[in-house]
Amino acid sequence: MTNQKNISALQPVSGQTLKIGDGFSGLGFRHTQFSGTMDPIIMVDHYTMTTPTFGAHPHAGISAVSVLFEDTVGKFNNRDSLGNDFDIQAGDLYWMNAGSGAIHDEKPREGAKVHGLQMFINLPARLKNESPSSLYVKREDMATLEGEGYRVRVVIGQSNQVATKTSSVWPFTILDGYTDESSSFEHIIPHNFNAWVYAVERAIEYKLEDKWLRLDQGQSITISETDKATLRVRGTSAELSHFALLSGETINESFVQQGPFAMTTQEENNEVAERYHAGELGSLSE
Repeated sequence: MTNQKNISALQPVSGQTLKIGDGFSGLGFRHTQFSGTMDPIIMVDHYTMTTPTFGAHPHAGISAVSVLFEDTVGKFNNRDSLGNDFDIQAGDLYWMNAGSGAIHDEKPREGAKVHGLQMFINLPARLKNESPSSLYVKREDMATLEGEGYRVRVVIGQSNQVATKTSSVWPFTILDGYTDESSSFEHIIPHNFNAWVYAVERAIEYKLEDKWLRLDQGQSITISETDKATLRVRGTSAELSHFALLSGETINESFVQQGPFAMTTQEENNEVAERYHAGELGSLSE
């Protein structure tokens, strides 16, 4: 029997409107909105991008993770100082573990309409100064869980005894799912993991113990303090609702975020910034 003691689900949080230039828009969620219960997630942006927006930029102390939804049109070019230069496409995952520091750039190819999630995942102090690394998982290499009323992609991690062949630098699961009202999808949140649940398109309902609660489109909740909890998700009509579930092992360490850096102290952030301006974080391939 699953032990569901010490479950804490916060009130729904709506995303903050994002708009940068003419080619980037979406909703943003920050760890400061969730009173620490988003750990190890620092931020998530649900976005649509049609033109190059950010240019080359540094990261340190985090993993910068891109998940493209299946309705993405065209290709999304990813380059970084690890020597990668390739296109990711609809349904793919790219996980760049910045560690001690790396340069990154991603932009839609001409005519592309990229729809997905961009997230910063924190690293524990012992990994923040390790060498950077990367992970690329194609859509065709991801398992799909299907049952009455639902279809869920296991993008990374594990669910329902199905695990991806490759794993991320920190224990983490990303599920990209569709469900209607006819049944519900079930996921076990492991001990010492938090979860973030988001209604991407249309409303969803979720259940932790004995009561169904609702998330409208654009809303999210965090689930924390779990001791191996059972989460159920369903749609609210005969039409499929789109949801995302992110769940990672908690780190429970203080950190200081300064833009794309999240080191243990401000002094460490300053040191990374100095190395970046001195060209010590590497460069992008030409």
